[in-house]
Amino acid sequence: MTVADITKNAEQKMQSSIESFKGNLAKIRTGRAHTGLLDHVQVDYYGSMVPISQVANVTLVDGRTIGVQPWEKKMVAVVEKAIRDADLGLNPATQGELIRVPMPMLTEERRRELTKLVKSEGENAKVAVRNLRRDANEQLKKLVKEKDASEDDERRGNDVVQKLTDKAVVEIDELVQKKDAEIMTV
Repeated sequence: MTVADITKNAEQKMQSSIESFKGNLAKIRTGRAHTGLLDHVQVDYYGSMVPISQVANVTLVDGRTIGVQPWEKKMVAVVEKAIRDADLGLNPATQGELIRVPMPMLTEERRRELTKLVKSEGENAKVAVRNLRRDANEQLKKLVKEKDASEDDERRGNDVVQKLTDKAVVEIDELVQKKDAEIMTV
């Protein structure tokens, strides 16, 4: 393994940490409806648990309502129960074959709780990035110890890894700010 391999590997892992963080942010609901809110809802489809998107069409009816239309008539009640049991604070209502999921207004207190949750998720993502930096720096030290790289190479590698870390932390902070603004918008 070379210094370039270590830095490239660290960059890829940091990017995947950021992508994971973005996925976690998408699950946190804001005042507006979006179909991503139901992505992790699991439905009992003939004995096996599958994501809601595999048994129904999930669309936006309007800015505050998600529409869920199961592909099979007999799945309507099962899908409605899965949404209700998903612990998202949502109360779906069935109209024929269409399940309407209205988004309740967020209270000021709930908005503040959600911003705390977003900040906490952001801190967890930063910790993950810093752990990746530590691992990369340890690998660089190991290369020098085994005489596979010079100390100058290690120093350059450490600088590159630090720049990658700084860039990732800035990106995480921007995502947190953006999500906070989205949550606090009434």
